[in-house]
Amino acid sequence: MAFSDINPLFYKISERKEIIRRHLSDAFSKTVFAQDVSDTHLPHVVSSHSNGLIKRAPGVDLTLQENKAVNIALASATMNGLVVHPGETFSFWHRVGPTTRRKGYKDGRVIMADGLVAGLGGGLCNLGNTVHLLALHSPLIVTELHTHSDALAPDEGERIPYSTGTNVSYNYIDLRFQNTTDQDVQLLLWCADEKLFGELRSEAPYPFEYELVEEEHRFRKEADGKFYRVSKIYRITRDRDSKAVLAKELVRDNHSEVMYDYSLIPPEAISAT
Repeated sequence: MAFSDINPLFYKISERKEIIRRHLSDAFSKTVFAQDVSDTHLPHVVSSHSNGLIKRAPGVDLTLQENKAVNIALASATMNGLVVHPGETFSFWHRVGPTTRRKGYKDGRVIMADGLVAGLGGGLCNLGNTVHLLALHSPLIVTELHTHSDALAPDEGERIPYSTGTNVSYNYIDLRFQNTTDQDVQLLLWCADEKLFGELRSEAPYPFEYELVEEEHRFRKEADGKFYRVSKIYRITRDRDSKAVLAKELVRDNHSEVMYDYSLIPPEAISAT
């Protein structure tokens, strides 16, 4: 067991050390971070995604869900309209910065010590996941990604591969992607009607299309007595004109602990293997 798991003070000390380490790493890095914001939208939509901000389900704390929506709206505003020029890198935390009460952030749901608890700025993993999905459906290169369980709550409706699971925590657990193409791309993020909307735009269409597919999806009980979601998620690259498959790459070998009441797992989705 790590010292940071024994006492909250040790955790804070460890966290602060990692934050300072990331600041120093970025200061001496040659990475050029995107910072230009434009109200003029680039003309071509490369990818788009939307999802609900407030989950209403048995066992879900509605107050934390509503606070999460506030947090996501605040953080989205810091990156809405961001232009990532060729060679530049997008960094989630370079845009959002520290999540403080002075900025209006509230206690949302965070994962700590294998459980869900209230924490300041909680729920921003939802925003991180939307940004990650936009990047996965484009030729941009994800250069830093951290994940947590994608089984925090029961699925609502048809499952979307990689719809959750991206982890962000200021500032050393970051989400980053690089624009290795020859044109500008722009990130648009906004909230309306209890939904988060995201678009990735470019100056002109790219010659490829992208799709995420999930295979071998099931839940299984393992030797530790816990249930896990198990699946393999692939990204398929197609030629835009012919629709021919050019590549199929594994982007996540999913093994996620179920963090909600096991009775809510669909019986037909449980497998022994």
